[in-house]
Amino acid sequence: MTEITTDVAIIGAGPVGLFAAFELGMLKLSSVLIDALGEVGGQCVALYPEKPIYDIPAHPAIEAAALVAQLEAQIAPFAPARLLGRRVETLRGQRGDFTLGTDQGDTIRAKAVILAAGAGAFGPNRPPLEGLPAFEASGAVQYYVRRKEDLRGRRVVIAGGGDSAVDWALALRGIAASIQVVHRRPKFRAAPETAAQLEGASARGEVEMVIPYQLHALHGQAGRLEQVEVADLNGGTRMLAADLLLPFFGLSMDLGPIAGWGLALDRHHVAITPATCETSVAGIFAIGDIATYPGKLKLILQGFSEAAMAAHAIHPIVFPDQALHFEYSTTKGVPGG
Repeated sequence: MTEITTDVAIIGAGPVGLFAAFELGMLKLSSVLIDALGEVGGQCVALYPEKPIYDIPAHPAIEAAALVAQLEAQIAPFAPARLLGRRVETLRGQRGDFTLGTDQGDTIRAKAVILAAGAGAFGPNRPPLEGLPAFEASGAVQYYVRRKEDLRGRRVVIAGGGDSAVDWALALRGIAASIQVVHRRPKFRAAPETAAQLEGASARGEVEMVIPYQLHALHGQAGRLEQVEVADLNGGTRMLAADLLLPFFGLSMDLGPIAGWGLALDRHHVAITPATCETSVAGIFAIGDIATYPGKLKLILQGFSEAAMAAHAIHPIVFPDQALHFEYSTTKGVPGG
């Protein structure tokens, strides 16, 4: 059990939570990072460390784990405290005086709180297929790719129409023996540029598009996958030879204890004031995927911007008698820089 007194408690140590620690540090605000996972990085590290991310400024492409490593280096001068492998269960108090309790008995006292918990407690949306647990147990059905090299030489079927399906279809070229993408319609819900790249990969024969189809059944023995059966909208079926199925149908979201903290919610997200990122409870802020407001984009870069806005809104809570004379980092520098 640990007792920590700090300026700001950050719940969630994914990329947005890490950047919040940096922005707070630049304003001379101390912080503690709290996360239910045993390491920082959130979903990026837990689910797809080798997945390329294309919309980080100045990085045409950067793998998720590499992005987290860079963020770690960025916050190093401020040395924020960390409580990992802990879930915040209780939150009480008011603006300027909050007390948080974890499932490990830790007590954190903070003047403000930032929720950067991403999708909350997350898990994959599983396809309703008979015998699915046996194939999951053997690793023939996986929802995350931690090492691309583990898929070398394997016949891979990818199901889904979002960014994850498209990104992994592109990333596994030259590694998997074959790649087939199953989707119920020609249009993908992915970034236009990567969707165009997938079309090009299909035209070159690097990826086979199985459209319009959806998953229908899995065939194999003792958890070993041999074929994925797909069905079209008219009930016609087709067999796809496969060693591995990657169903990318998104994550189910569970806010957990956060849902009981009296915050205004909108469809399992926390509603905030866009200018400050403050929630309906004074002194509690939300940034990243957990936060919602009109015009919200679920992009890491928008979460970074929200982290900066929240930090500036928190400054007068911690230093009520001190005016904030903001300076650009190019002139202010970073401690030790």
